[in-house]
Amino acid sequence: MNKKSKRLMRKPEVLNISGIESNSTLYYLVNKGTFPAPVKISERAVAWRESEVFDWIESREKAFLPGGA
Repeated sequence: MNKKSKRLMRKPEVLNISGIESNSTLYYLVNKGTFPAPVKISERAVAWRESEVFDWIESREKAFLPGGA
């Protein structure tokens, strides 16, 4: 993504796009600092910045390329 998207994604979409299979795995990665943290959008709701999720996906793809580039 060239331009940083300001779009926010809710958890079901984040799980679907990222390939993470469960809520517990998602929050484990967030707490570990290896997945972007959500932003609070209301008293009881959170969402993730689309640009950060796609940056994370891209970093995972690069991490597993031959040569680690």
